[in-house]
Amino acid sequence: MALSKQRKEEVLAQYKEWMSQSQALILMDYKGASVNDMEEIRAKVRETGGEFHVVKNRLAKIALKDNDLDIPEGYLENSTAIGFAFEDVASTAKALSDRAKEVEAFQFKGGYMGAEILSSAQVTALAKLPPLPVLQAQLLGVLQAPASKLVRTLAEPARGLAAVIKARSEETAAA
Repeated sequence: MALSKQRKEEVLAQYKEWMSQSQALILMDYKGASVNDMEEIRAKVRETGGEFHVVKNRLAKIALKDNDLDIPEGYLENSTAIGFAFEDVASTAKALSDRAKEVEAFQFKGGYMGAEILSSAQVTALAKLPPLPVLQAQLLGVLQAPASKLVRTLAEPARGLAAVIKARSEETAAA
């Protein structure tokens, strides 16, 4: 379907906006996917705080170049859809990966995290990471471990002294 020049400018502006707001872009091939498949993947990605859109390759190339992103061979060929990760990159990648496992039509082409180019294997690895809240909790646990260990170490002599005093008081009460 041909777009008018004005509509092309609107679409290009939208692509640029999504790309500038996104923490990561995940490019996928969707050839052979049904409308239902597309709606389901869009819903899953929206749940993670992202968007999933079919893009016009020529306009996407312009938008990527305008955002100072290099375009590797094969990224914008044939049918292309982009997952825009606005909030949680790992969750968005996981939602896309889970759907790609169920529907053969979806294949990772690659992606971008910031200005860094990601291969399809790196996108798959990104999808295996735990969601952001889990990573934050793990980091917090790692950061708290030395402090809690120090508190236990400092409290141990007082705990030992209290046990000795209690034993002594029980001894004298029994006698």
